Amino acid sequence: QVQLVESGGGLVQAGGSLRLACAASGRTFSSYVMGWFRQAPGKERDFIAAVNIHGNSTLYAGSVKGRFIVTRDNAKNTVYLQMNSLKPEDSAVYYCAAARTGINVGRTYEYDYWGQGTQVTVSS
Repeated sequence: QVQLVESGGGLVQAGGSLRLACAASGRTFSSYVMGWFRQAPGKERDFIAAVNIHGNSTLYAGSVKGRFIVTRDNAKNTVYLQMNSLKPEDSAVYYCAAARTGINVGRTYEYDYWGQGTQVTVSS
């Protein structure tokens, strides 16, 4: 069992930055692929980024590539999402998730555990 708690969301102006954190409980955090997703009102939950168990391989959605950076600290059981050059269309609830396998990290069904989400609002 893994429990995930996101933090770091808030209101920011366009062009600004935010850093989200996702703290995981349990001693098996380092064995999970970690992903970030976001969901805007009335829309599906979309893949943003994922990082492998070692933290040396990442994958990004095209909409955020070059602006967002996903990292993890296995010693702290935490995964981070650094968001730069934010745009109003980045506004959404952001979720972190943990997957036992890393086959389809861009798909919600791949993930076994989810956090409760944190709201990010980017004003124009």
